[in-house]
Amino acid sequence: MNALDQIAVKIIKEQELIMGPVAWEQAGKVTGLRVDVTGHVASIEGSPRDVLEKLVAQYERLFGRASREVCRDAVRPLLSQFPQDQIPEVLK
Repeated sequence: MNALDQIAVKIIKEQELIMGPVAWEQAGKVTGLRVDVTGHVASIEGSPRDVLEKLVAQYERLFGRASREVCRDAVRPLLSQFPQDQIPEVLK
């Protein structure tokens, strides 16, 4: 699992604390994100920026703007490791 995959997993796990296993189910609906619910791992296929944006949007669509803030807070400590052009605006 690469570092950008870790960001996706961190977002999903943080959402899981709030909504339970539904978080993994919803992540599985995101195009470009392969999710293994049983192993609690995810891998990004395609543009990481686009996939992470879609992941945040999936949660926000179901649970509102507060979900975006949860995602943002979850990954804030990790973002300094990446070039800013790889980070979607919704996570900045």
